[in-house]
Amino acid sequence: MKTIAFLICCAPLVFGAGFRAGVARVEITPREPIWMSGYASRNHPSTGIRQALWAKALALESNSGRPVVIVATDLVGLPAEVADEVAARAQRQFGLERSRLLLNSSHTHTGPVVWPGLAGMFDLPPGEEQKLHTYAARLVDDLVSVIGKSIADLSPAVVSYGSGEAGFAMNRREPTAKGIRLGVNPSGPSDHQVPVLLVAAPDGKKRAILFAYACHNTTLTGDFYELSGDYAGVAAAKLEAEYPGTEALFLQLCGGDQNPNPRNTVELADQHGVELAAAVDRVLGGPLAALNGPIRTSYVVTRLAFAPQPRSVYQADLENPKSTPAARQRANRMLAAMDAGHAVRDTPYPVEAVRFGKSLTLLALGGEVVVDYALRAHREYPGEALIVAGYSNAVMCYIPSERVLGEGGYEVVDNMVYYGQPGPFAPGVEKGVFQAIHKAMKKVGR
Repeated sequence: MKTIAFLICCAPLVFGAGFRAGVARVEITPREPIWMSGYASRNHPSTGIRQALWAKALALESNSGRPVVIVATDLVGLPAEVADEVAARAQRQFGLERSRLLLNSSHTHTGPVVWPGLAGMFDLPPGEEQKLHTYAARLVDDLVSVIGKSIADLSPAVVSYGSGEAGFAMNRREPTAKGIRLGVNPSGPSDHQVPVLLVAAPDGKKRAILFAYACHNTTLTGDFYELSGDYAGVAAAKLEAEYPGTEALFLQLCGGDQNPNPRNTVELADQHGVELAAAVDRVLGGPLAALNGPIRTSYVVTRLAFAPQPRSVYQADLENPKSTPAARQRANRMLAAMDAGHAVRDTPYPVEAVRFGKSLTLLALGGEVVVDYALRAHREYPGEALIVAGYSNAVMCYIPSERVLGEGGYEVVDNMVYYGQPGPFAPGVEKGVFQAIHKAMKKVGR
């Protein structure tokens, strides 16, 4: 009652600004056993479904008459090929500008491969690749459909914001005598914030809960072959059970170097999901800040340079009998590009900003962004609520900070093989990302 009373008292302020909201969902669970993404150790398709996978869309419109649509997916990440096609079709069908569509993935490691993203991680048996092509094509249709349904659902709404905390995320970059390894680093940087955006009808009835956290969805490791949304899927399902008729959408933040701790059992995935849902409940039970329009958006694409790699690196991968399928596939692609005179030297990188009046900005970064980016963004933009999401619009590889780049490790070197990128980024990657951030934020008035 306390939350509803607060929302009702704030309704004239927000509703007067002309907010409308629409929500929709579509199930994106594969219809047959399929190769799962996230762990190179997997050697056969999925064996069942622990949780259905969903794409959920939240459309928000202020007095401009142009909606912003946020799409949350229970997927490891969207490759640029899929994201770009969805965006192009949404613009043609609904007139939705690119800056007004935000695509985010939960980064569950118990979801399907989204072709062609991370497909080079595996040496797929005959017939399995075609399943992935079929799934990706259907996924594009589903995402376009859910975007349209959310826009068609637009009606007057009250929008408010709060933030809480959950403590199970832990930095996984563990220093050792031999360098950085994937492990547990309690002294490493983390971000335990749980931002919450509540969308309600003018009478206070909850319609959508957008909640976020910076942590890999890797409670369930490579030994698990049942499809699920991991802890984020558990949290969303619990919130929807607690608030019937409400859609719960999870956004993955800058969790590139964060793992759930502890992990590796179904019970722990449930435990972390319950903890995250409880953090959201606490936010909803306290005072929330009313958001105002207008909604301003910007979308900036920059290019991030890779460190130059000689042919000998890829030739060695082809000649080494112990090379992984991913290393051999990457080597063949890089050598073919060099021979054609089109060596891969950089990658496009998207940065998006969505600002609600002067009260909240949602900054969405592409790739598997390490937590340093969120911590720095909060330092550079104080005085106004800021949500910094990773895994947004396109996931092309890990995005290390300059600190992480200097330290090395999986987020710098090893992941590039699985993503099919030529090698580590060149020094200056963090500077390049923040130049794009500053440009995007300036366009929305920050």
